[in-house]
Amino acid sequence: MKDKIFIQIASYRDPELIPTIKDCIDKAKYPNNLRFGIAWQHSEDDEWDILDEFQSDDRFIIIDIDYKESEGVCWARNAIQHLYNDEKYTLQLDSHHRFVKNWDEELISMMETLQSKGIKKPLLTGYIPSFNPKNDPEERVQEPWMMNFDRFTPEGVVFFLPATIPNWENLNEPVPARFYSAHFTFTLGQFCEEVKHDPNMYFHGEEISIAVRAFTHGYDLFHPHKVIAWHEYTRKGRTKHWDDSKNWVEKNNNTYARLKALLGTDGTVCTNCMKKKLHPYGLGEERTLLDYEKYVGIRFKDRGVQEYTTLHKLPPNPHVEDYENSFHTIFRHCIDIHLDSVPEDDYEFWAVVFEDKNGNEIYRKDASSSEIVSLKKSSESNNKWINLWREYNGPLPYQWVVWPYSKSKEWCNKLTGKLVTDE
Repeated sequence: MKDKIFIQIASYRDPELIPTIKDCIDKAKYPNNLRFGIAWQHSEDDEWDILDEFQSDDRFIIIDIDYKESEGVCWARNAIQHLYNDEKYTLQLDSHHRFVKNWDEELISMMETLQSKGIKKPLLTGYIPSFNPKNDPEERVQEPWMMNFDRFTPEGVVFFLPATIPNWENLNEPVPARFYSAHFTFTLGQFCEEVKHDPNMYFHGEEISIAVRAFTHGYDLFHPHKVIAWHEYTRKGRTKHWDDSKNWVEKNNNTYARLKALLGTDGTVCTNCMKKKLHPYGLGEERTLLDYEKYVGIRFKDRGVQEYTTLHKLPPNPHVEDYENSFHTIFRHCIDIHLDSVPEDDYEFWAVVFEDKNGNEIYRKDASSSEIVSLKKSSESNNKWINLWREYNGPLPYQWVVWPYSKSKEWCNKLTGKLVTDE
């Protein structure tokens, strides 16, 4: 199917779904070449979420899913990929986007440029710039973004942050990327068959798993060098799957186990039993996991990161003679504390400690009185949740401890939280 684009949208109770579809069609240069596969996870209570106008359009295949039957976003994306019908290209989105004019022509042109340079399987992806539906188009960010390494989470998942692509105004083609974004990916349609989303994964870990699997299946990752579309990141006040799901924590923990086995995180060995459980959602055979690690400058077995990567320089990472010793370990974590847990107004400091399993202190950096005032003030715009960040080089801790000290009550209630799951 010449230049047909299979558009994948997994939507969960999202009032932005219909505006996203309409804008996608309206801004395409060749709207008749678009084919939509939509996992429509909805509730009868969501009066705004009705797709009647698209049901009779032969460009659409809509999977009608009662929200109570949904198993999460990876499950939904996997279901969509089974609708693929040999379209030349595919575009994976969330359900809250806006598009530039002729976005389809722009993306195909980028693909053809990369292929003309000998890149057989380009994959365009990224945390694309943001927009605010309540103030659109005024709040559209007009700079293309890249994905930078931020940290390993306590569970061993690589976390990314968006940043503006350096010197983007002078670029004529996409830039190499380390990571994969599930909310914006454009590549060859065969990707739907070669690198299907693992339906047994839930949410956290989805993107790093696809990045590695895509790379090992021979795909080369790139960020678009110009703005193609916008994404809404906050979805403030809207229902997410984990708001409705009673067992999402169990699903997420299962995801962590699958991810560690897939990537060998923390030295995890993928047993034959686990290999069977991962099949057919394992690594490809065109490149190895080590090839990916060398390309991006990350080592999963000990959560190591090369300085070149932490400086956010574009991949591939340069060859170094002493490869094994070129990594350092960074632990960075956000401690979430509800404002009601720290009610006093006269704190002198909070002891902020990371401990090992035996209660030994690994790291300590207290929060000063001025930091506490700032944290409590910022919580007012975060549903009364305080986000306390700490970062250090060292081993993975077992738990965090926040022990407030006030002038009037001296040592107050000690707050703790586990960072690893007991074996």
